[in-house]
Amino acid sequence: MIETDILIIGAGPTGLFTVFEAGLLKLKCHIIDGLPQPGGQLSELYPKKPIFDIPGFPSVLAGDLVSNLMEQIKQFQPGFTLNEVAETIDQLEDGTFIVTTNKGTKHHANSIAIAGGLGSFEPRKPQLEGIEFYEQNDRGIEYFVKDPEKFRNKKVVISGGGDSALDWSIFLSNVASSVTLVHRRNEFRGALDSVEKVQELKELGKIKLITPGEIIGFNGKDRIESVIIETNGEKITTETDYFIPLFGLTPKLGPIANWGLEIEKNAIKVDNSLDYQTNIPGIYAIGDVNTYPGKLKLILCGFHEATLMVQSVYQRMNPGKKYVLKYTTVSGVDGFDGTRKEAEKQVVKSID
Repeated sequence: MIETDILIIGAGPTGLFTVFEAGLLKLKCHIIDGLPQPGGQLSELYPKKPIFDIPGFPSVLAGDLVSNLMEQIKQFQPGFTLNEVAETIDQLEDGTFIVTTNKGTKHHANSIAIAGGLGSFEPRKPQLEGIEFYEQNDRGIEYFVKDPEKFRNKKVVISGGGDSALDWSIFLSNVASSVTLVHRRNEFRGALDSVEKVQELKELGKIKLITPGEIIGFNGKDRIESVIIETNGEKITTETDYFIPLFGLTPKLGPIANWGLEIEKNAIKVDNSLDYQTNIPGIYAIGDVNTYPGKLKLILCGFHEATLMVQSVYQRMNPGKKYVLKYTTVSGVDGFDGTRKEAEKQVVKSID
């Protein structure tokens, strides 16, 4: 039995940052994740993709953000149960919980923080005849861009109209020998500045833009050699080494959906007026996995939710105890600097 104060389900950025905020309150954390390494989607799907909306970082690669978060929480020595899925939950008479994974590992915790991002997920695939053949053994169809260098000096066709399709088209325009972006509508769903950037690259001849258009078939005996695109009633063939359909992910909560939590549109409903607690006291949901009025699925919002959540867990574990909040600029953090002793003489703010 693994004992911990907070059991975090999901080792994505929100789950990892929870360890840091909990550590400041002397709360011990353990993390369960179905992937073999921490980082969630950032590590598994796009470790080399730049992220632009992390405060203090004009641009940071997703994989580097995970590395920084792991370095930040190292001094708090969290435990990890990786490559296992949280499967069942039992609440004991004292209000604590036992969570058992699909491999039988048991965890006993005062509180649970579900930070599972989109949950388990799989890419939305185009319904095209023979696509399964090209999905296997590096035959030309890729649903994720884990390493952009794989496409160095290659011909690439990307299909989709959201942020991922736009962002990777922009990024790979400086890597691949040619980039063709195909979308079934003339309007894109992604950020306006990304749409404008794609238009600029089109005018510079660095991206070929086909709208409205749709991939309807492939050519190639051993691997993909070209795609067939239907546009404005015509069929055109475009040579390519790789076809990357980016139609988003199909999220699934997995076993968590059977835990008696209130679910709305495949997300966990929480009370955002205070602490992001679910309908079961002691179980919280933070990050992309939760929903509430005005919810934004941003990493920085997950960080905020984690910060408030651990305050609630502290009060749950120490009812009625006076909590002294100290800014890290004053108190420092063990393992980072030597200011802590001086800072401990100062009380910045008290919360009853």
